[in-house]
Amino acid sequence: MAAVARRLGVAPATLRTWDRRYGLGPSGHQSGAHRRYSPSDIARLLTMRRLTLEGVAPAEAAAVARESAADDDVASVTVLSARVAHRPEPQAPGRSGPRKAARSPEVPGAQDADRGSQLRLLDAASSEQAARGLSRAATSLDADQCRRIIRRLLDREGTVTTWERVIAPVLRQLGEKWQATGDGIEVEHLLSECVVDALRSVSAGVRPLSSSRPVVLAGAAHEQHGLPLHVLAAALAEQGIAVRLLGVRVPGEALASAVRRIGPAVVFVYAQLDVDDNRSVVELPRMRPAPLVLLGGPGWNATVTPAGAERAADLGTAVTRIERALGW
Repeated sequence: MAAVARRLGVAPATLRTWDRRYGLGPSGHQSGAHRRYSPSDIARLLTMRRLTLEGVAPAEAAAVARESAADDDVASVTVLSARVAHRPEPQAPGRSGPRKAARSPEVPGAQDADRGSQLRLLDAASSEQAARGLSRAATSLDADQCRRIIRRLLDREGTVTTWERVIAPVLRQLGEKWQATGDGIEVEHLLSECVVDALRSVSAGVRPLSSSRPVVLAGAAHEQHGLPLHVLAAALAEQGIAVRLLGVRVPGEALASAVRRIGPAVVFVYAQLDVDDNRSVVELPRMRPAPLVLLGGPGWNATVTPAGAERAADLGTAVTRIERALGW
């Protein structure tokens, strides 16, 4: 058991719990000696470990693990979500037979609306499941698993959706825990590095579709939060838009110099921390050729938006506005 626990990266007590509750214990034994884990036992445990890290409920993960003949037979989170969604609803006491959904034939489109609501519920459930898996992997300091989860989500859902529905909520949760207890800063840092790695791989794997003027992304002069810039860079790369990412803590003079040299179509400046005045960006809309200046993040709430600049409520809005500015 100790050897298997080390291989899976779990405590021996976890293996005992999985054996007692779900029947995922060793199937072989030697007379008068310890019970032995066979290769198929370990394969089932690897399946259980992977699925629980992806956010699947332990009982559901165990059911899939028991059905799996080998580790390669693991079902994806999407398949599991669909499987859970198609389970029959529990019957009310005293009722028998299948439970039928109420119909409203007199209301045109009622069934389509119900179907749309179900799909939205499934999307929310999948997002919560993925967030749980990512949080578990980060808490375990399992960087490889964090990257796998993030890349799978980026490939399937796209950058902005993955950020808004999964990554940002997990980071907020970790940040709130750190503020409340002082614990877990190493978890937040590891996850942030994994997110940046995954987002950079998205940006590096896409060639811009157009040779038009690029988009400049920068953090405000005293800004230390750079993740949103990487998210936006990857989201724009997905659309084939060329980006120049300058990073955080870019002084106003340096930003103006870069804009003059690059001649971008759009300049996006992010601020999570409060910006006391707008002097660092006030001159940007007056440059020639004039770029669209977008200000993102709550830090800009503390100052007046300068003439010629616009506020972007979120990263999805920023992508849409940038595409429109480029004529896409």
